[in-house]
Amino acid sequence: MTIRFAAALAVGLLLGGCASNPGTPLHDRNQVGDFAIEARFALRLSQPSQAAQSAGGRLSWTHRSNGEHILIANPIGVAIAEIRSTPGYARLQTGDGRIVESDDADALMEEVTGQRLPVGRLPAWLIGRASPGSPLHLDEKGRPAKLNEAGWQIDYGYEAEQANALPSRLTLNRDNEIELRLRIEEWKEAP
Repeated sequence: MTIRFAAALAVGLLLGGCASNPGTPLHDRNQVGDFAIEARFALRLSQPSQAAQSAGGRLSWTHRSNGEHILIANPIGVAIAEIRSTPGYARLQTGDGRIVESDDADALMEEVTGQRLPVGRLPAWLIGRASPGSPLHLDEKGRPAKLNEAGWQIDYGYEAEQANALPSRLTLNRDNEIELRLRIEEWKEAP
């Protein structure tokens, strides 16, 4: 696995989203619909009999019910990839101009990374919304603390003390093979 693969995987794991001029700051988890976040990410891939691969950088993501847009940049702000998706269409463009398209975001990521990833669930996972039957553990304030769904474990951390606070840290882990850490610096309502 190469760092390019790791960067593509980071993009894939975050394919529920979009970047633009965000609107009003969000503070209440219960009122989140369309949103924009600014975040830093760190990705670690560990495969048997291979050296672990790591990548990190910045993420601008706007999630809307009718489409997504994500801009992934390296730690100094140089664009690595951009993803746009709508129902029935997904497009990834790398910093070197390579374009990959598909009618399904999960299929697009499988083509780019070699793994089928649950990218459609990521917006809900960010705010701790579980699918029916998926175990969601709450902290002492009633906020999402840990979610297990589709073979993934998502752990949540908060800076704010309010019971309705949005998470500022997430760790997504699948079988200790893929670990994605997000440090969300800003939540805003999508314009």
